[in-house]
Amino acid sequence: MRLERLRRLSAAEIAGRGWQAIRRWLDRTGVSGGAGARPHAVFAVLDTEGEVGKIRARARTGDLDGAARALRDRFRDHAPRRFFAGASGFEPAQADPLTGYREQVLAAAETVEAGRFDLLGYSGLSFGDPLDWHLDPVSGRRAPLVHWSRIGFLDPREVGDSKVAWELSRHQWLVLLAQAHRLTGDERHAEAAFRALEAWLRLNPPGIGINWASSLEAAMRILSWSWTLVLLRETEALSPSRFEAALQAVWLHASHVERHLSRYFSPNTHLTGEALGLFYAGVLFPELKAAARWRDLGSRILGAEIQRQVYPDGVHFELSTCYQRYMAETAVHFLVLAEKNAIPVPGRVRERAVAMIDFLVAMRRPDGTVPQIGDADGGWLMPLARRRPEDMRGVFAIAAALWGRPAHAWAAGGPAPETLWMLGKAGLEAAAAVSASPPPDGPTTVFPDGGYVVMRSGWDEEAHQLIFDSGPLGCPISAGHGHADLLAIQCAAFGESIVVDPGTGSYSDADGWRSYFRGTLSHSTVTLDGESQAHPVGPFVWDRRPSARLVDCHREGTIEIAEGVHEAYGRPAESVRHRRRVLFVDRRLWILVDDLEGARPHAVELRFQFAALPVQVEAESWVRARGHRRGLLLRALATRPLALRVTEGGNRPREGWISTAYGQREPAPMAVYSADGALPLRVVTLILPLEGPDDAAPEVRMVEEGDLVTALLVGSSVIPLKAAASSGNRENVRANTR
Repeated sequence: MRLERLRRLSAAEIAGRGWQAIRRWLDRTGVSGGAGARPHAVFAVLDTEGEVGKIRARARTGDLDGAARALRDRFRDHAPRRFFAGASGFEPAQADPLTGYREQVLAAAETVEAGRFDLLGYSGLSFGDPLDWHLDPVSGRRAPLVHWSRIGFLDPREVGDSKVAWELSRHQWLVLLAQAHRLTGDERHAEAAFRALEAWLRLNPPGIGINWASSLEAAMRILSWSWTLVLLRETEALSPSRFEAALQAVWLHASHVERHLSRYFSPNTHLTGEALGLFYAGVLFPELKAAARWRDLGSRILGAEIQRQVYPDGVHFELSTCYQRYMAETAVHFLVLAEKNAIPVPGRVRERAVAMIDFLVAMRRPDGTVPQIGDADGGWLMPLARRRPEDMRGVFAIAAALWGRPAHAWAAGGPAPETLWMLGKAGLEAAAAVSASPPPDGPTTVFPDGGYVVMRSGWDEEAHQLIFDSGPLGCPISAGHGHADLLAIQCAAFGESIVVDPGTGSYSDADGWRSYFRGTLSHSTVTLDGESQAHPVGPFVWDRRPSARLVDCHREGTIEIAEGVHEAYGRPAESVRHRRRVLFVDRRLWILVDDLEGARPHAVELRFQFAALPVQVEAESWVRARGHRRGLLLRALATRPLALRVTEGGNRPREGWISTAYGQREPAPMAVYSADGALPLRVVTLILPLEGPDDAAPEVRMVEEGDLVTALLVGSSVIPLKAAASSGNRENVRANTR
């Protein structure tokens, strides 16, 4: 397999990978970067011209304290011109309209200062006292203190879950402490932030330990340190020596990122995050000699990658709503900083940023949250307010302030702290001036490049919504954050999420849960012979990348129809095709038509993963799900007998589990209809939202032609299941919300 991959590499990629291997060896042997660990090394890498050149010369004469003070004072004077207006000019009174926000920040800061951390999906994690920066407290494993290139950071036996240790060392909680200081003026928060930074620098020497093993994590620290330094620039806690040490750390980190960009290992959101870190360093710290190079390199990568990674319809190619949000945040930070510093950006970057957020608005569930699709680790680019991962109102609010789109303001639902910290009081006022209204192009939206169809009864809080996933498995590079969920659905009835995506679990597969949550058997789609549509060969690699295709989306009278197809279950000896049509009837119920095309006998299973709600089996194989206020009925029918089981928290086989946050899982009902026999086979499923959770099931009958179900009789309604022979009565569905 490795030989086959090597044959596919271009000469440029082989050369690039070779240079990166040489750089790793040079780092490991101390040939490159070793001088950076010495005290006061930063003075040697300052610009040689102008005022900064004089500061450098002052350090060379031995006046290190004076040079450090001059650098710090220069930062205090110049940083506000280069950074986000909100962080630069924040005044405590500006937060007064944000009810309860001040108390939330101060409570979170107190928790952090007590040594307890809410990271990813975990609450109250303890890393010891003093903090053990190399520990995964969930597994109890501690990564070795060796050169980063010798650490198997994806091996749970060696490091546990590296994501947990990395999240602590992202230092986003330092920004929280800085916010607490700006809200109160309490120097105690500033002092705590700088003491933690000093401890990290002392216990994570350049190149040593797991926190240097990911260039993305190094870049994320640059972002956190930038925000912390700007917010705390006027504090007594920011002494000249502390600023000098922080500036040296930024230089070391940016140099490390530049040498080890993820051009080949993870040329996706890793690469864009690293580019943003370089852009931050280049913009905010121009005193460093390499700053202009970092700024230009970061800008070039971001400009190119945002256009490459984001499809024209606004879907990010990882096909993950979590990473979609992360990429949208990256684009917004880049655009705002670029405008602040008069740096030109291709117009298409802004277009793709707007389209990314339009997509998230379209995916937004009636309760205001955005559903999980693909991997979700719960991380944020810069969490300026404490939110659950599915709460993207802060992103929408910033977008509304920047671009004045009514749909973004509607999705935001009001003012947000993120707007204040990034764009200042003027940003809050700009967002408030937008007349909020739902997307204008109708509630059903289609994203042909990403392969998503969102069917809604409306945009209100009690709407019905179904999301149909008819795209490929993840991005074309490795599909690393994609799940084997071809033609899966999830739906909400009267505003309540009933059939859901199972989530992620974690990125560690020591116990097989990573494979379960990303596999087909955990999703609401069809499985064949108990197999997944693809099989993992590592935590972020698949044996192949099957793809579904959205082949049709149209309206026939009061019925909206979307159709997708895939051949993931095909084998060399047999062609097997799964075709799924979703019919949205009168915007009040759905019918799934699943056609399995083939010739040999197979075990077919039609799966539905529910939220953690009461689910029961009733007469005639109805499945009833009771929501908190409403409910949903579901029934599958075919011309051959279907067996039905509902499993919750099962382990043999493993099914009936959901993960609503990274590192967490809980039992939740899964309904499975199954049939054995030769293909072809058609299974028709009625999904009926219930205004009352105990409403009676309607009478349902099949209309058959041979072995094929051609229509359903639902009460007094006849619903045809064949596609129309002509398109004379079809009305095309708009391709997107824009």
